[in-house]
Amino acid sequence: MKQHQGSRHGDTGMTLIELTVVLAVIAVLATLAWPGFQEAIQRSRRSDAMVALAAISQAQERWRANNPSYQPALSKLPGANSLVSAAEHYALTVAEGSTNASSYTAVATAKSTSPQFSDGRCREFRFLAEGGHIRYSSLTSANVVNASPDPCWVK
Repeated sequence: MKQHQGSRHGDTGMTLIELTVVLAVIAVLATLAWPGFQEAIQRSRRSDAMVALAAISQAQERWRANNPSYQPALSKLPGANSLVSAAEHYALTVAEGSTNASSYTAVATAKSTSPQFSDGRCREFRFLAEGGHIRYSSLTSANVVNASPDPCWVK
């Protein structure tokens, strides 16, 4: 009995065309998924600002317990004297003129050297403590206050 040499019957594997189709499908899926992935990364980096503002809030309350007003200079505030967030995505400040005996505004602004600077929706976070009430707000890259409920502070 004679066997055929080079017969494709029973051969396994992929042809070049099949491989090209698979790569094209993967490329299309990656192109569709990439913006969602980038947005998820930006949302996760926003927690860097939230944690830093919470630390400033705690330090301000400790300060206020022993002083007649909140501390206007972040650099002089024990426990929160860093001017950048832990992951260095945000510059931290106390808004000028916002401190008195009953209120202050802490601000976290995305640094221009951070990839978070491209987050146009949530470029700046604000934490306002006034008369025992707390208000959260944020600004876009165009310095427009986000509408309530604020999309940047959601969990």
